[in-house]
Amino acid sequence: MIIPVILSGGSGTRLWPLSRAMYPKQLLPLFGEKTMLQDTALRVSRIAGIAPVICVCNEEHRFLVAEQLRQIDAGNATIILEPFGRNTAPAVAVAALMLAGRHPDALMLVMPADHVILDLEAFAESIEAGCSAAQSGRLVTFGVVPDAPETGYGYIRAQSGSTGRVRPVAEFVEKPSLECARNYVASGDYFWNSGMFLFRPETYLAELGVSSPAILEACTAALQHGRHDFDFLRLDRDAFEACPSDSIDYAVMEKTSNTVVVPMQAKWSDVGAWSALWEVQERDQEGNVTRGDVLAHEVQNCYLHSTSRLIAAVGLDGHIVVETADAVLVASKDRVQEVKAIVERLRLQKREEPMIHRRVYRPWGFYETLDEGERFKVKRIMVKAGAALSLQLHHKRAEHWIVVTGSALVTVQEQQVLLEENQSIYIPVEARHRLENPGHAPLELIEVQSGIYLGEDDIVRFEDNYGRL
Repeated sequence: MIIPVILSGGSGTRLWPLSRAMYPKQLLPLFGEKTMLQDTALRVSRIAGIAPVICVCNEEHRFLVAEQLRQIDAGNATIILEPFGRNTAPAVAVAALMLAGRHPDALMLVMPADHVILDLEAFAESIEAGCSAAQSGRLVTFGVVPDAPETGYGYIRAQSGSTGRVRPVAEFVEKPSLECARNYVASGDYFWNSGMFLFRPETYLAELGVSSPAILEACTAALQHGRHDFDFLRLDRDAFEACPSDSIDYAVMEKTSNTVVVPMQAKWSDVGAWSALWEVQERDQEGNVTRGDVLAHEVQNCYLHSTSRLIAAVGLDGHIVVETADAVLVASKDRVQEVKAIVERLRLQKREEPMIHRRVYRPWGFYETLDEGERFKVKRIMVKAGAALSLQLHHKRAEHWIVVTGSALVTVQEQQVLLEENQSIYIPVEARHRLENPGHAPLELIEVQSGIYLGEDDIVRFEDNYGRL
């Protein structure tokens, strides 16, 4: 039995402004109709003996992850919540500890949630090729056969002279210079490090206990003192906070002699920057990739992505233009790795653009800021059928709700009112209130806030269906 373990804890800084901390790239449909997380979960279905998915994610993303897996009929997945990001070695350790007690003879297939793989048949063949080595107690990694001297990837060097589908690993190599990368490709012994692994849980835990015992100790405590929260497994906050942060490569793979590599030719990309997304998508006769409402005149080799309004481009060559409701990125395609510097400057200025979009998703639906100014804010709110916001109050703002479509059951203090389309209600400052959708269709309304402070942290919850007290 092979159990997929999907790591979904990244923030995707270099794909800003689409990817943001509260809605990172793995939760976005960057390549097709489905999100990258959904594509990752679906691609393993081609492999024989596959079991339900385990997903390790940031607790802030838990409802988004659960909903996206439900949409592809993977609602029986186990979702482990990390209270803090601690890199890949602890994330894999927690999953391995859980599986060692339940399925010690199973194989863990560890995959990042944010990669693109186009040749699914070759991907499945590579996984199956590594099963025998993994069952015999080896740590199997998958090395992408390079088709160019890429300087943005780490490399895996197989032992010289070794052949076959499974080759012993000589060393892991950091991102090289261009000259070194050219030599690597020419040698035939070097492969891009895909970040995907296959092994038995006990094999990984034994290696981790030797090379990084502090990680193993902290993860064991975090799992033992964790708790089930609805459909989630929530790790103990204090124990996991004490866990060192390290990648699986540094913590284990580079310190063991028990690793083998399976060369893989599956048209793989880690989509680490906008240029990589341009490379893996179908381009028009001018070499352009366009998404959304785009008008281009004498434009070549560009990636143009609109989400909410028209992009009109003239005379560009080799550029990235990405538009969202609150930000526009314009960058030379050969400098897109520097987008993270812009994000860092925004963070230092304590701006919201690195964290959230105008549309913010919640377990009950979403809200979208339409306009705001001194002492007022206007939002569009959508509540899913049968869902409800928390029973709450605000100390510094009042709210006025106008129903656009659907029905709203509103609680204000001790009274309940059922509102239909075009009806409205006023929520005074410090009044306990709740919004529910009792119908079978989405509820949409406009919320007008007014007050001396309109921040999202001015909220006191008394009851909540989603455990957010």
